[in-house]
Amino acid sequence: MIVIMSWEFSEQFIERAKRWRSYDQGAYLFHRGDPVRSLFAIETGEIALVRPQHDGTTITLQRATPLAVIAEASLYSRTYHCDAVMRSPSVVYAMSKHSVLKHLREDPAFSELWSSHLAAEVQQARYRSELMSRKTVAERLDAWLDWHGTGLPPKGGWKNVATWIGVSPEALYRELSKRRKKSV
Repeated sequence: MIVIMSWEFSEQFIERAKRWRSYDQGAYLFHRGDPVRSLFAIETGEIALVRPQHDGTTITLQRATPLAVIAEASLYSRTYHCDAVMRSPSVVYAMSKHSVLKHLREDPAFSELWSSHLAAEVQQARYRSELMSRKTVAERLDAWLDWHGTGLPPKGGWKNVATWIGVSPEALYRELSKRRKKSV
């Protein structure tokens, strides 16, 4: 139910935003330290929220796909805490921070959908934290499968699963191969 409510919020957001823009792969939606003027939702494409580290590496905080709201916590901040970069060509809807806050104050249904959306994001973050604490590829894959039930990724989607569980695609493919051999 929470996941459905989260999608409902995204759809309501896009419907109210009315302002959209197309971006090429590699383009930035915003940079860390930019003032927060808008909140965003993806219609198509993929956007990564990344935070560069002092050692030159980058941490991916969120991989946002269609119907995802981007950098929700920024609504209550003065500046963005990360960069948002297009991982593929994307269409993004924007609603001003002022408008989002106004809708939250004046529309109880919109406010409830927002609360449900944030609750789902907290659950997802806690799940990801638990998953990343697992030491082996097998343990991480088991946690991912437990979370997704019988929902396996679409054809070609295992590479995304590898990214999500924090392992190389090759390591995941080796684990899947081991499991196939055991089941035969």
